[in-house]
Formats: sequence, C-alpha cells, structure tokens
Amino acid sequence: MLTRIDHIGIACFDLDATVEFYRATYGFEVYHSEVNEEQGVREAMLRINSTDDGGASYLQLLEPTREDSAVGKWLAKNGEGVHHIAFGTADVDGDAAEIRGKGVRVLYEEPRRGSMGSRITFLHPKDCHGVLTELVTSAPVESPEH
Repeated sequence: MLTRIDHIGIACFDLDATVEFYRATYGFEVYHSEVNEEQGVREAMLRINSTDDGGASYLQLLEPTREDSAVGKWLAKNGEGVHHIAFGTADVDGDAAEIRGKGVRVLYEEPRRGSMGSRITFLHPKDCHGVLTELVTSAPVESPEH
C-alpha cells in the first residue's frame, strides 16, 4: 500500500522568503516549482532524500495565489505551518478505494493532478486524527524543472 512519506506540505505567506529560510538554514534547494491554478497555489518542492522505492521525500512549500483557495483559507485561520502529510503509493486509485472502504472520507471522487505530474487525492482530517492526509502516485522521475 503506502511506500514512503512523499512530502510534508507547509503553508506560507511568502514563498520566496520561506524558500530562502530553508536554503540558508538547512541547505535545501528547490527541486521543482510550479503554479497549480486548480489548487490555487504557487509551490516549491525541496528534495530531502531518495527513497527505497525509487521515489523521493520532499518539503512542499505552498503560497496561495488567491484567498479563496484551500491553502488561503487555511492560512487565514491557522497561520503558517504544517498543512498536510502525503504518503507515496504506486496505486492512488486502489489505495483510496481501499481506505474509503474502511470508512475514511476521500475528498476527491477521482484523483487529480498534483505536483510534478503526480496523481493525488486527500483524506478528510476529521477521519485521520486531525491530519489532512494526501495520497500521491508520482509521475516517472525525470530531470528537475525550475
């Protein structure tokens, strides 16, 4: 089922300043950045390490592009900080269905496009002990895009 921690999503007000903090403090560099219009975020993926299944673990820094996005609303209520945890899986569709069958609410009927061409869905935080949980099937890894 789940093979790794794919990423930890961190909501921030200023993506550039937050990237600079992680670069200056920990030496992490941006592996990939993009704007996801559907999700209403500008994001940077900071690669932390490779994983046994051929994937990687990242910090995902998220700045809302509009106040009515999920991250924008979350920031307004909670301020900056950990927004979600994402687990990697080879089969987001199958694992989401299995988890749904165990009584956990899956927020998307069908997985959507996520960072770096991945396929994603989320599990309701009220069913996951207060943690917004994402399931991710990564796209095949190629060279980083900046």
